[in-house]
Formats: sequence, C-alpha cells, structure tokens
Amino acid sequence: MMGNVWKFGDDVNTDAIIPGRYLTINDPKELAKHVFEGVLPEFAQQVQPGDIIVAGRNFGCGSSREHAPLALKGAGISCIIAKSFARIFFRNAINVGLPVLECDKIDQIERGDALE
Repeated sequence: MMGNVWKFGDDVNTDAIIPGRYLTINDPKELAKHVFEGVLPEFAQQVQPGDIIVAGRNFGCGSSREHAPLALKGAGISCIIAKSFARIFFRNAINVGLPVLECDKIDQIERGDALE
C-alpha cells in the first residue's frame, strides 16, 4: 500500500466527511464527489486512488452514519491512520473494508508526504 497523505487534525466528524444532505446516496463513487466539500473543497477533485488520510484524535466522531467510511473508500482512500477513532466510525470502516490504524506517532507526517 502506497499513497500520498491528506492530513487532518482532531475531532473530524462524519458531517465534515460527508454532509447529511447526501445520505440518500448509497453509491460510494457518487458519495466520493462530496467528501470533505465543506472543509476541504478541493479534496474530491485532487484525491488519488491509494491516498492515505492521517489524522489526530477521535477521527469520525459525531453521527453513526456508515456513509462516511463508504464515501472515503469510494474516493480511493487506501487507509486511514489516526491517533484514535470514534468507536462507531472504526466499526463502520471495518464493515465496509476500509483499513484503519491507530498510531500515536504521526505528528511529523505532513500533507503530500508519500507513505508506504
């Protein structure tokens, strides 16, 4: 697995990942068009298959929507590495086949870094 990093801070909630107005969409590729549109509008246009999200604590907090990890998988994200995950997001990611890894040693990783 190799990809470029998209870096996020703490407490990234599911509404920031995929806004609630798109919850009627179930196709991961369609959901992917709207990932992070309110907080990082260029994400959907610039993300590449295999890219990796690196984040702080409590990634995926908020609503228990399965659409959040599904949208990230549809966008081509290969895995998410975070200091910690909201419990339900972690479970939902596993359920949709999106690898998630908790790692506390991520502070020196920056957006655009290549990870393998």
